Amino acid sequence: MIPLSPTVAPFINHLLAPEPWARDKLRQHTGKTAAIDIQLLTLKLKVSADGLVESAAGDVQPDVKIIIKASDLPLIAQNRERAFSYVKVEGDAEFANTISQLGQTLRWEAEEDLSKLFGDIAAVRMVAAARSVAQTVKETHQKLQENLAEYFLEENPMLVRPAAVSALGNDVNKIRDDVERLTKRIEKLERLR
Repeated sequence: MIPLSPTVAPFINHLLAPEPWARDKLRQHTGKTAAIDIQLLTLKLKVSADGLVESAAGDVQPDVKIIIKASDLPLIAQNRERAFSYVKVEGDAEFANTISQLGQTLRWEAEEDLSKLFGDIAAVRMVAAARSVAQTVKETHQKLQENLAEYFLEENPMLVRPAAVSALGNDVNKIRDDVERLTKRIEKLERLR
């Protein structure tokens, strides 16, 4: 496992620093350790008395462990409000709930940070360009999904539309009923002989 804690803790603290309400929430869990396991990458953080986080030692037993499948990361990125529905949580539920709430509400103000380095106009343009790229990637992903679905439905039928499955089911039921009626008629005719 690759430890990420030393590199991620300063970024998380950067998000927490201007938010006293968030630090107050974390202060309630002072001394507790959280481990976020993303298959090959691990993030272990300990809550300090000031409501910020620090890197935790690798051998420390975490109070809460949050396990995330790498394949679920795009889903989590698309919908942060539902992020915790994609993870498995072990340990302190209250601490995990606090982490979830902070994950949903804390936002990085990239424009503000970039303006300190490059000026206001350049920062606004950089963020707008990044949003445009992100939107283009999202639209391309959606179009690719639609094209693949159409290909596998129409050109190389490996998938079946739900309406076709339903119609087939109805046809099978109708044929079964017809066969049962025909069988009863044949039996009735044989008894008449």
